[in-house]
Amino acid sequence: MRHGVDGLGLGPGLGEKLGSFPIAGVGGGLAQMARRGGVVLYVIVIVCLAAITPPAAFAKGAVMTAVVLVLFGLTLAWRRLSARFGLRRCYLYSNGLVVTNLFGGVQDAVAWSEVAGLKRLSGASVFMTFHRVEIARHGLRPLAFLAMGLKPPLVDALLSQLAKNGIR
Repeated sequence: MRHGVDGLGLGPGLGEKLGSFPIAGVGGGLAQMARRGGVVLYVIVIVCLAAITPPAAFAKGAVMTAVVLVLFGLTLAWRRLSARFGLRRCYLYSNGLVVTNLFGGVQDAVAWSEVAGLKRLSGASVFMTFHRVEIARHGLRPLAFLAMGLKPPLVDALLSQLAKNGIR
């Protein structure tokens, strides 16, 4: 299990590790929306099967239930594997942060001294709940990622660390 980005050539300049948090890109947000839309469709189909009762309604309902359970199992397996191997994570340190890509390699590393500002966008609906974080840097392109969920712990930790370093 990877507990940080040690051994990736970033050196000791990032300071003390404060946490490791899951993040997502556009694909992760769309996957969340597809899962929730699939569950809504599943509930509609099950209600229709119960109300209309066509021939072999039980078998059709069982197949639909199996498909939904497999999709949720795959989601849980992906969460475990991505945490275990450090895929799509944000490692927060006292002197900066490191974001890894889909393959566990470093996508970007930002020192707090490089940060010019922070932009946040939150969205909450039945189908998708996320916080988009964009970190603007002096002379470099911004770093943007999604923290999925209604109140992800990454957002609070990131905001408190930015406040400690005098960044708004």
